[in-house]
Amino acid sequence: METKTTTSTSALVTLISVFFFWGFVAASNDILIPVFKEKLNLTQGQAQLISLAFYIAYTVGSIIYYIISKIIGQDILNRIGYKNGIALGLVISACGTLLFIPAANTVSFPLMISGLFTVALGFSLQQTAANPLAITMGDPQKGSQRLSLAGGVNNVGTTIGPLLLSFAIFGSVAVAGTSSLSIENIKIPYLILGAAFIVVAVIFKFSSIPNKIESVNDDSSVASSTKSDRKSALKYPQLVLGMIAIFVYVGVEVSTASNLPEFMKQHLHTTTDKIAPFISLFWASLMIGRWTSSVGAFNLNGGAKAIMKFLMPYIAFAVFLGVNKIANHDITPFYIYAFVIIALIIGDMLSKGNPARQLLLYSFLGIAALMIGMLSDGMVSVYAFISVGLFCSTLWPCIYTLAIAGLGRHTNEGSSFLIMMIMGGGIISYTQGTLSSDSMLGIQWSYLVGVACFAYLAFYAWKVSAILKSQGIDYDATTGSGH
Repeated sequence: METKTTTSTSALVTLISVFFFWGFVAASNDILIPVFKEKLNLTQGQAQLISLAFYIAYTVGSIIYYIISKIIGQDILNRIGYKNGIALGLVISACGTLLFIPAANTVSFPLMISGLFTVALGFSLQQTAANPLAITMGDPQKGSQRLSLAGGVNNVGTTIGPLLLSFAIFGSVAVAGTSSLSIENIKIPYLILGAAFIVVAVIFKFSSIPNKIESVNDDSSVASSTKSDRKSALKYPQLVLGMIAIFVYVGVEVSTASNLPEFMKQHLHTTTDKIAPFISLFWASLMIGRWTSSVGAFNLNGGAKAIMKFLMPYIAFAVFLGVNKIANHDITPFYIYAFVIIALIIGDMLSKGNPARQLLLYSFLGIAALMIGMLSDGMVSVYAFISVGLFCSTLWPCIYTLAIAGLGRHTNEGSSFLIMMIMGGGIISYTQGTLSSDSMLGIQWSYLVGVACFAYLAFYAWKVSAILKSQGIDYDATTGSGH
């Protein structure tokens, strides 16, 4: 395990830079949805095809990965190398951005979602390689905290993505409203993004990031000698149940944000060009939570760690306020959100670094936030729905860490299966968008879909603890003093 504990900081920084792109594009979709809905007269369900196309690409990419690995008789990343796999994924994503030229010029919805599909196809390969790398590039007991750190970088992208894309589309017509906006404006930011993909691909190719890694948990103290080596990753119940957990987690995260513009339009009469700061705050909420959790990844003493656990969420919140101030948005309505963040801090303290406990606590808090949003109205509902981002913030590293625990040599295969389930972001968003019609649940009560998602996550948190303990893996025994 020596290679895991001595990996250079520069290599880790290079690795987590790619997380920024995933967040930038994913959050920008929430601006594209209301724009295309308005300009092309789409229903809310039809507009959610943007999310569906983007997230289903992860599944397609994972299936392709699995089939090719079986055909060549070897895991793809073990054949071509991890950093080479990320570089290849960046090139594929860059090709997808080129489709935005004809899509914008012809205002073609099919071409636009085809471009997003291709971008996400590249992301699928990048995620399959980057997530296990983040876990193994250091102390394996702090793998979930490093994923939270990487997720914090991801959410820098999600915070500024909606603002930059909104400025590109509405910048010159914000005063006049949305009637004269030109969808052609979307191609410039995506072409710049494509060029950035290529530059970073070259950086990865020549970086010190390892091309090969040892299997996660093979000799970690988290796993005991009682664990068995099974024939397939799908023989491990923590992974199978974890796949469903990833599906519903990404689903509730994406659907909460992507349906928020329609809720604000119907209940607060907010125009499309004024939505971006609120979408930005939702994704910034994930950044707030992940920055808070990532404090555990650093070697701080007890007192310093306690102080940073309190300060870090407000530093992240200040970043959100700063970028919105630079974007010339009125930030005074957001000050009250500082009190909402206290719920996150309490939940983080109670979790004590145990991923299963944190998953359980945040799932209950997510249910509470959605219920408040559905039972109230106006800005109270808006902030309640936005706060779901706080409680989704660390669920990916929690679920991912728990799902691949003890998989040994099947870790890459398990990782690919987990990435496959990111399709939940598209399917659940489409489901909620369809149910949001006035003839069904309506936009406000359509958030019952999110409640069902969090209910399953709470079940998984309870169930997986017993499963892992039966395999000799106990996170309470290894994290109790470290977090």
